[in-house]
Amino acid sequence: MIALFDAQFLLPIATGKASIFTQNLVFRVYPRTQFFHSSAPLRKKSNLSIGKSTEQAAIAQDVDGVTRMVKSEAQAALFDYLHSTRGYGFLDAEHISKNSPNFLQYLIDQVGKEKEVSRVLTKFFRYHPINEFEPFFESIGLNPSEVAYVVPRGLMFLCDDQTLLDNYHALANYGVPRSKIGRIYMEGKKVFHDEHGVLDGKLKEYERLGLSRSTVIKLITCSPLLLVGDVNKSFVGVLKRLEELGFDSNWIGVYLSANRTYNWNRILETLNFLIYIGYDDGELKKLVKNENTVIFDGSGKQVCVMASALLKLGLDMNGVYHLVLQNPRVLLPKCYKNFWKALHFLFEIEMEPEDIVQILCSHIDSLSSHSMSGPKTMLRIYGGNKERLRSVISKDPSAFFDVAFKQKTSNPEIIAARNPGNIWDKTQFLLRIGYSENTDAMVKALKKFRGRGDQLQERFDCLMQAGLDFSTVSTMVKHAPPVLNQSRDVLKKKIYFLKEYMGYPSEAMAAFPSYLCYDMERITARFSMYAWLREREAAKPMISLSTLLASSEARFMKYFVNIHPEGPAAWENITKSLLSWDRTV
Repeated sequence: MIALFDAQFLLPIATGKASIFTQNLVFRVYPRTQFFHSSAPLRKKSNLSIGKSTEQAAIAQDVDGVTRMVKSEAQAALFDYLHSTRGYGFLDAEHISKNSPNFLQYLIDQVGKEKEVSRVLTKFFRYHPINEFEPFFESIGLNPSEVAYVVPRGLMFLCDDQTLLDNYHALANYGVPRSKIGRIYMEGKKVFHDEHGVLDGKLKEYERLGLSRSTVIKLITCSPLLLVGDVNKSFVGVLKRLEELGFDSNWIGVYLSANRTYNWNRILETLNFLIYIGYDDGELKKLVKNENTVIFDGSGKQVCVMASALLKLGLDMNGVYHLVLQNPRVLLPKCYKNFWKALHFLFEIEMEPEDIVQILCSHIDSLSSHSMSGPKTMLRIYGGNKERLRSVISKDPSAFFDVAFKQKTSNPEIIAARNPGNIWDKTQFLLRIGYSENTDAMVKALKKFRGRGDQLQERFDCLMQAGLDFSTVSTMVKHAPPVLNQSRDVLKKKIYFLKEYMGYPSEAMAAFPSYLCYDMERITARFSMYAWLREREAAKPMISLSTLLASSEARFMKYFVNIHPEGPAAWENITKSLLSWDRTV
């Protein structure tokens, strides 16, 4: 019985049924507007048909109907053309061929073959020189519409624009991810017209301000205009102001987002404005450190807009200062949005300015922490009578707000947790376990790992305490980031169950870190069934964790339940006992 179980489990299941991929499939390739030899749009291609083939049945199909093997061959052919035929460097040719999927799709459509794509494309390139700017611009991060807009007229070969290539290499060699150079090109195109060596000089100028190379890379990808012309004076002013407050030169790099554009002139004006309304160095440092989104989110625009609105309502500068100083969270993006919505509401129902000021000053914390229903909604409740509504608000604002506020609140603690300033510890943790700064992998990791840096470190230490070394745990969490998205107690429970109850070594988790991602119900049920089989010598000892947990329900039933005559009854008892235990918890 054991021999039969092993053979069936280890070998693929032969069903004798025809695979779905052996049926005739027709994939429609939708037209794509691109520019090739001239500025004229490409013509539509006809449908791509794939006939019956056992060989094709083993290859997964992508959504566009082209197999991964075909795409790999097309990439190889494009790489060989750029590197061997055209003489471009290995790294350039490799990056372009692997990061221009739309252009590759176009090439595949042109040859219209599913077999020997590499050979056919090699012949195609021999008689049809391509416009090399198309895959180049796509590989640096531009979408198809942007590529069509920036492809130069009258040029086909990249070497025809040596200045463009020189500046591209200057950025790539400095460490800027090639896929992010496209944004620099779109927002600061003049940079790519600089003579040889000019761009290198600009980058060194920013380093002389005390910035590290990684900070400079993040700065220029967020604010490409910093590279246009001389060193940006407004940015230098912001940097000096922050240094006067006691911040390190590279502190600013932690809080910048690659998804935003920054107006350094407005940021400098915001800092100066906060000083003007009465913030001293200590108060301003505390505000910038704890609520840095006030400065960087929207480049400080909300600060100026809010202060202007309060001044127009009749508050003097001291009043604005005390209001903001006592409620600094009102400047946070979410709170600011709620505050502005409440202000708009009070204006809509035609409340007097002095009454608005009184309500804002006495209830600013509530108004900024909650989202208020619109004036039309509240007027329907009060029969459309604005005067009655104003009277209710004036008599008892708190009671009115309980009705007007939406159920979903903007809890200050939740807002603080979303503060970009809190990614500092997380970034430092990721750097310690082997991620590199300013890389796509780091950006993805920041999204996948949930929790503060200290929480992630605590969970990481929990895995090391189970007997695994630092390198092993680092590899585990990189392969399965959700491992660290669980609480320390949950991790301890799963580790204890594996080692103490089932007798597995810690190394079993290293081989299959996703074990820690499964819920305890699945783990307990399947391992209990496996333990039952082992007691009856109907299963091998120490079967891999992936075999036990990753198998589908049908496969598990076949090889771990139905394999024994009494298995189904035992499995039913296990699931019932777990269900009854859950109800008593």
